[in-house]
Amino acid sequence: MSTLLLITSAPTSIHAWHALGLAEALKAQHQDFRVFFYQDGVSTANTLQWVPDDQRNLTTAWQNLSIRLPVCVSAALARGITDQDNAQRHQISASNLAQGFELVGLGELADAVQSATRLVQF
Repeated sequence: MSTLLLITSAPTSIHAWHALGLAEALKAQHQDFRVFFYQDGVSTANTLQWVPDDQRNLTTAWQNLSIRLPVCVSAALARGITDQDNAQRHQISASNLAQGFELVGLGELADAVQSATRLVQF
């Protein structure tokens, strides 16, 4: 069984943390799964987010999973998140996509939905 975790909640939401917890559990059990960051969930990929020292960093936690972290390019750009290529293409002065995350089109989400046996949205 293949699971798609569709993360649409902002990183400040408890739902975003539940998505991470499920991803960690699926990985620990060697289950087949994919993730896709969409809508406000793309903010997880913003390297400029500040997290207090006494709080766990959601971006770092996703990076530590060492899995592919696709992010919707349109949703990211609309929220001020870009990689170097898109920064140059759209005349944006700097990039701020966190390491390990990658900007992709919605075709990738369509493919993930098509191949998944279950979809869980957070």
